[in-house]
Amino acid sequence: MKKWLKNVSFMILLFKICLLMGQDLHAKKIIVIDPGHGGKDSGATGLNDIQEKDVAMSLANEVLRLNNDLEKPLDIYLTRYNDTLISLSDRTKLAKALKADLFVSLHCNHSDNPNARGIEVYVTDVISKYSNDATWLAFQLHEDLNKRWGFESRGVKFANFQVLRETMDFTPSVLLELGFLSNKDESHYISEYENLQHIALAILSFLKTSKL
Repeated sequence: MKKWLKNVSFMILLFKICLLMGQDLHAKKIIVIDPGHGGKDSGATGLNDIQEKDVAMSLANEVLRLNNDLEKPLDIYLTRYNDTLISLSDRTKLAKALKADLFVSLHCNHSDNPNARGIEVYVTDVISKYSNDATWLAFQLHEDLNKRWGFESRGVKFANFQVLRETMDFTPSVLLELGFLSNKDESHYISEYENLQHIALAILSFLKTSKL
């Protein structure tokens, strides 16, 4: 029963999407932002007890808020809108149902090495027709955020993450690691709302200027 209730909000959203399919969804580029983790899955925990799931959700909400203030907002959807655990497969199914033009998953990093720092952007190591587009977008996103943040660059990397692997057949997808919660400086930086605003603005600027 509990599992069913947790999926109600997601199924309602999916139902609404099905109703919209008769409309011209491709009048604008469709972007799906995936705030990582959620619910009982908190993800990484920072030195100041900040949780990855909360950072990802706050950042995604800030991107939405800034986007809604634009004269011509982008068509952005989230895989979750509150502190709910949505399965990885349901996140990718949502992007497919929406016929997304880009899928961006938001996360924070963690390491046993307290000196580990910097941002990373991941692309799946599975080859598909969208591999080149995803890799190009990953390098562009990494460069934009690195310039705006001034944080140490850890580069673009390739991995077999499920949300990337299961979206790459129908859209370019990237996974963003927004610094290390295990690093004192970066954990403190990310925990400040004003700084999240700057990061959200950098992400939104990238989404607006990228040739999807």
